[in-house]
Amino acid sequence: MIDPYNNKEGVADIVINNGVISQVIIKNKIKSLTRKFNSSNNIVEIDAKGFHVFPGLIDMHTHLREPGYEYKETISTGTLAAIKGGFTSVCCMANTNPVNDNPEVTYYILAKAKEEGSCDVYPIGAITKGLKGEELSEMVMLREAGCVAFSDDGMPVMNPLIMRRALEYSKAVGAPIISHCEDLCLSENGVMNEGKLSFYLGLKGIPKASEEIMVSRDVILSRHFKATIHIAHVSTKGSVEIIKRAKEEGVSVTAETCPHYFTLTEDAVSGYNTDAKVNPPLRTNEDKEAIIEALKEGIIDVIATDHAPHHIDEKKVPFNEALNGISGLETAFALSLRLVHENILTLKQLIEKLTVNPSKILKIGKDGIREGSESDLIVVDIKKEWIVDKNKFVSLGKNTPFDGWKLKGKVIFAFKGKKFFDLREE
Repeated sequence: MIDPYNNKEGVADIVINNGVISQVIIKNKIKSLTRKFNSSNNIVEIDAKGFHVFPGLIDMHTHLREPGYEYKETISTGTLAAIKGGFTSVCCMANTNPVNDNPEVTYYILAKAKEEGSCDVYPIGAITKGLKGEELSEMVMLREAGCVAFSDDGMPVMNPLIMRRALEYSKAVGAPIISHCEDLCLSENGVMNEGKLSFYLGLKGIPKASEEIMVSRDVILSRHFKATIHIAHVSTKGSVEIIKRAKEEGVSVTAETCPHYFTLTEDAVSGYNTDAKVNPPLRTNEDKEAIIEALKEGIIDVIATDHAPHHIDEKKVPFNEALNGISGLETAFALSLRLVHENILTLKQLIEKLTVNPSKILKIGKDGIREGSESDLIVVDIKKEWIVDKNKFVSLGKNTPFDGWKLKGKVIFAFKGKKFFDLREE
């Protein structure tokens, strides 16, 4: 068991009673459990010898698409995909239809999640009405309705005065701003990273400066107005350097990246592969290595999926017309485990970036594998090799550049309250 919330690690027996952890017994030696089922007292025993138990993972950047785009994903399919990937909590972005810029949409998402969801769902409210960047949403009311953060993800807040006001309100309501850093004037009509490959493919590029200018702006606003800013999906070496310097200067900034930014480069776009089309775009090997180093040094606090499912008809089109996004919930953890297998991060460091850190940033009060707490944990075979098959995705979105990849590390059981998921494949 590795539980970074409580700084506990070791071989353990964990007893779950009616959805609550009733006992956590750390042991010195592995003991094989033999009793499998006792009908008289209804005890089921799982022998997890050789496996790892972690707190349920948290994805602080998910697109569940509902309401409005149920043909791409639903709360039901998205949360089940999350469980399959080891995520027992997901935070869903506001770019639904209607946009989650008013309490009614927040209430709908929460009610739907309670009725049909397999895991905890935390709505993220829009910073501006309609994601238009022109007028602030009713942030106080959204917070009271249940939003844990605010973001116009998918669209940047171009007006710095609007972003300043949002940061000031975020302090008042106690929920962070998650910034999609993109200067639309620089990225306009761009579809991939700007460089030699974009020139060769005849595709309009998005320069790294498009992201880095906005990261700089938001760090400056955070510093001047003493508010916390969280930078979403960091993709460039320059952004890493800006965030590192800001942290050293005491600015209240946190950051996330996604598995595709430390696993792939722009080369994945070769052949006009629309499944590798994302925003921000996949960058160069230098950027990828900088992201990996930033994860190692703690400059980047969180690994998020940016799960963005799309219908096949929205990807199987000319590259310029394809929508951005990767269906990532079911592959993110295994891709992240590569950092452990390659001795870049320890298991504890990785789990911190997928549990403790997002919980602290969002203030959602998770407390790990603790006696008296709700059952919220996963059992993982970190050595299990498997082949990604998009046709087996639970998510409605099959858009992934990792189809056919051999990965190592598989979630085999998940516990969420009174719910138990056996994820072993026959």
